[in-house]
Amino acid sequence: MAIGLGFGSSCHPHFRLNSSLLRRISNVRMSCVASIETIDEPDEFSTDSVIHQKKGKKIGSEWKKLSSKELGITNSMISKPTRIVLNGLKRKGFDVYLVGGCVRDLILKRPPKDFDVLTTAELKEVTRTFSWCEIVGRRFPICHVHVGDDIIEVSSFSTSARNHSVDYGERHEGCDEKDFIRWRNCMQRDLTINGLIFDPYANTIYDYVGGINDIKKAKVRTIHPASFSLVEDCARILRAIRIAARLEFGFSRDTARSIKHLAHSVLLLDKGRHLLEVNYMLAYGSAEPSLRLLWRFGILELLLPIQAAYFVRDGFKRRDKKSNMLLSLFSNMDKLLAPDRPCHSSLWIAILAFHMALSDRPRDPLVVAVFSLAIHNGGDIEEALSISNKISKPHAKIYHELSEPQDLDRKALKKQVLDLGVSVSKALSNMTDSYYVSQAMKSYPKAPYSDLVFVPLNLYLKALKIFECVKQGKDGRFVAKQGGKINYELLGMGSLQEVRHVFARIVFDTVYPLDIGCD
Repeated sequence: MAIGLGFGSSCHPHFRLNSSLLRRISNVRMSCVASIETIDEPDEFSTDSVIHQKKGKKIGSEWKKLSSKELGITNSMISKPTRIVLNGLKRKGFDVYLVGGCVRDLILKRPPKDFDVLTTAELKEVTRTFSWCEIVGRRFPICHVHVGDDIIEVSSFSTSARNHSVDYGERHEGCDEKDFIRWRNCMQRDLTINGLIFDPYANTIYDYVGGINDIKKAKVRTIHPASFSLVEDCARILRAIRIAARLEFGFSRDTARSIKHLAHSVLLLDKGRHLLEVNYMLAYGSAEPSLRLLWRFGILELLLPIQAAYFVRDGFKRRDKKSNMLLSLFSNMDKLLAPDRPCHSSLWIAILAFHMALSDRPRDPLVVAVFSLAIHNGGDIEEALSISNKISKPHAKIYHELSEPQDLDRKALKKQVLDLGVSVSKALSNMTDSYYVSQAMKSYPKAPYSDLVFVPLNLYLKALKIFECVKQGKDGRFVAKQGGKINYELLGMGSLQEVRHVFARIVFDTVYPLDIGCD
């Protein structure tokens, strides 16, 4: 088995996408246009997309302005650093808005991952307004305004207008200049539910693309026809899946069909973007539904071939509602995280390596329990063995990764715990070998070939340190976490004590769940 993680081609000479696959991917932009002929045209070009309006319908006829107060949004729901940025620009006489996913999340009463500000100010004027501010990005420059430890992203109407030359139509009768400018900005975005603009001073939400209606329907839908939108930027495929997983939304027919048809195009993204998008899926509290959707649309075997091979061997269907140990591990991780309380990426990498080791060789549940306790205690196996004697609850019997309990004495139990530690470290190393990755789906000829690896060396080493304490024990002088409360700031920064603590909780709660109904 193998996994879509690793150092990259510079460290692994085997890393190559075969030439035929590259040609297929490179031709996606050409072939997708021709393939549209096989799609139900009335659905795609009227009902399921915003830019193609029905005949006789004027652009702007369905624009909506809604009261944010009536939607239950108060300014206290906006983070303090964001309010500082908004107020600073407003005092200078500029119009300021919140845009994108944060508006959607405020409507849904969910904690936004972050707040994005849009302003009529030029970026240089933004830098003059705040003492610690920098312009980042070349193609699509924005401002990073530092407020304490927080960074608020600020974009400008003028910059976005210069970087998008597409003509979306002339201003219709009765449309004022500000409406037209806001509308053009919205039309440059990816999904309708991300195309909302919120003026916190006028307490008004502007909806020019049907975002409110799609929020009510719990649907993810592209603003433009998906067959074109997802080709224009294939990262939107992963973004749409991530958002649908996080919100528990479905997809419009057009969007779902195009995601499936264009799934291979995600390999066109660079490895840094793969890591970024996968981390967004797994580290923010929606890992389990994200893995399900990646599997459903045939993308899991491209990004994470080891997990895809596991699903195939497990007889897991694309739309299965049942679970397995891998999904249970991530479901338990999701219970501890949220969009505003993410984990460091080393945690989910460690979970993937741990599961890979168990999947390759099932273990006694007590061995797994002692292993997780030793991780939590900073490598003190003797203490972990003593604590394990007090375990009285039954283990989960539905996972084939757990063998039948054995009557192990203390010495034999310790030996198997140390052996599991070696196996997990080896699994982590194999996960970062592109040749090993390429063999993951070899037994399944219908599966696409992928040897994609996207985790850099420093992140691999960070994940490896999580397990070093088991091998070195007390001699390593590792510091165990004190107390049971999670420090989310340290967890996000990758503190070893905090990551080990959360890892141990996830593993223990999966092997010994509170719900004994899973026995």
